[in-house]
Amino acid sequence: MKKGIITTILVLLMFLLQTSVFNYISFGGIVPNLLLILVSVYGFMRGENSGIILGFFCGLLIDVFYMDIIGFNALLYLYIGYFNGLCNRYYIPTDVKMPIFLLVGSDLITSFFKYIFLFLLNGRFDINYYFLKIIFPELIYTLGVFVILYPLLLILEQKIILVEFRGRKKDAL
Repeated sequence: MKKGIITTILVLLMFLLQTSVFNYISFGGIVPNLLLILVSVYGFMRGENSGIILGFFCGLLIDVFYMDIIGFNALLYLYIGYFNGLCNRYYIPTDVKMPIFLLVGSDLITSFFKYIFLFLLNGRFDINYYFLKIIFPELIYTLGVFVILYPLLLILEQKIILVEFRGRKKDAL
């Protein structure tokens, strides 16, 4: 229960930061994808089910506020959460290489599908421009923010697990 409430607050906080604060510190209109960081990291930390649920709701939040078509980002983030959750068995809290690798892959896949469905099908064929001006800068900016956020998310997740463990221990007595 506490995990769900804290996760909901965290999703709303990341959405507000991504859409308000980071718009003021954007580079060429590029902002880091905080919700993708959250879906990627929590899918990796918690597994497929949490990744799917968190990915769906983060994507749906983006769809409701910014897209004409509801469901595109919800489905995309759902799959990102699922595939990051599949790597949960390799989760080591102190190892940062795997989460970085998963985030880079998630960002590239998300950006590629957005290119295909939102740009290519609208007649914009210049993938070099899209990669150099949108995908690559967003990836670098997202990775920079990830380096700061990952330790904080890790500490928060460990505290949540500790609180849940203590609650279960008290209930067992």
